[in-house]
Parts: sequence; C-alpha cells; structure tokens
Amino acid sequence: MYDIQAIADRVEIEALRGEFTDAVMMNDHDRLASLFTPDGAVRIPLGHIEAAGQDQIRALGQRRQALTDYFVQTTHPGTIQLDGDTATGRAYLSELVHGRDGSSHLNYFVYHDRYQRTGGGWKFTERVAEFRYLDTTPLAGSAPRATGAGAEPPAGDTPAAEGASG
Repeated sequence: MYDIQAIADRVEIEALRGEFTDAVMMNDHDRLASLFTPDGAVRIPLGHIEAAGQDQIRALGQRRQALTDYFVQTTHPGTIQLDGDTATGRAYLSELVHGRDGSSHLNYFVYHDRYQRTGGGWKFTERVAEFRYLDTTPLAGSAPRATGAGAEPPAGDTPAAEGASG
C-alpha cells in the first residue's frame, strides 16, 4: 500500500527544487528567497560563497544577475529521504554561464539539500553545492536575444492567433 502523504511530500519537494531553478533563471530574487526558511542557507564551498537568511539569499541572486550576460540552469531529479516534517535530498544540476567579464562556465554539480515542512509548504533549510565538473573553455554560442517579460512570444502564440483557423 502507498503512503499518500509521502507521495505528496515528494511531489512538493521536487516542485520546490524546480521553483528554485525557475526563480534563478527568471531573476525573481524575492521568490528565490521565499523558497527558504527565514534562517535557510545556500553554500557553495568551491566559490567561497555563503548566503544565510532570506536577505542574503536575495542579494546573492542579485549579485549573480549583475555579473552574468546569460545564465542557464537545469535541475535533474535526485533523491529524497523523508523524516516527518524534515527531509534530506540531492538534486543534480547543470549550468551554462557567460559572465559580463567575458568568462564562460559549464558546470555540473550536486546540491545536497535539507528541507523543512512549514505552514507555507516545504522550504529549503540548506543547499550545499558540490561541483563535479567545471569547464571554463570559451562558449561557442551566445544568447539569441533578451528574454523575459518584455520578450515577444513565439509566432502563432498570440491571442490573435488563437482564434485563427489554419
């Protein structure tokens, strides 16, 4: 028999990890900070980076945005171990970064996570990055154009096109 609560908890934690990547990619620093408990932390030992508390996590996101021309991060499912109102897990990430200083980075790493169930759902209490691969070879590609709220939708994905018959 399945434990419905455990299934729901796993789905919520996996969604939390996806929200983290989306908030980072969309430069939504307030949302990023809200995914952590008030005393939550992000630690990136290889870069000597630590942000503890929601204000520092928000500032870390802002600093990353200011330093990069483009940033692409993907999260791949990992493990989740539930223990009542807490959990631990791992998520596997890849990221492609082009810095405003011309630097390039292709990184693969593991986030070692701790989670806490709160009144607002599951939140991170800690994310610790363990890098497994770093490549600083100059990237051959580039961002095609600015994206985000001001970007135009793909052709055919507009309200006027929805009612058109083909």
